[in-house]
Amino acid sequence: MTVSSRDLASALREPAEGELEPVFSRLAEPRYALGLETIYEGYLVHYGHPRLFEPADDDTALVLGDYLYARGVARIAALGEVGAVGDLAELISLCAQARADGREGEGAVWAATAALIGQELLDDAHLVLRERGDPSELERLARDACGAEAVDRALGTHAGLVR
Repeated sequence: MTVSSRDLASALREPAEGELEPVFSRLAEPRYALGLETIYEGYLVHYGHPRLFEPADDDTALVLGDYLYARGVARIAALGEVGAVGDLAELISLCAQARADGREGEGAVWAATAALIGQELLDDAHLVLRERGDPSELERLARDACGAEAVDRALGTHAGLVR
């Protein structure tokens, strides 16, 4: 697999009207917004319909998605908050595990992570999802932190972007 920077640059496309609306970063503190949306775009490159990119092939999509994950994590790591970086690592891991197992719960992980990033409140709910496949505790945490309407809006937008 050889993917050049030219391949990555050629994957950039013009977004459609309204396509760049933030999804989960609206649930987060503003300082995390750009990093979260960058990671989310990488997630969409891997598993959905990205808003900014149209990779030519699977190899380019894999490298581009991983690059966006790394850039987003680096943005948040630059804030100097180890707990936030740990939450992002768990987010990426749980989403990959859910995809591999064919389980639901990715939206709940995204919502709860955005709402509570760096607050060290997600471990028990992560364990429930990992061991039982139950995302309800993550959704409850997100709703308690941000309100049902904001979480429902994010989850609804998310549902339209993943495949």
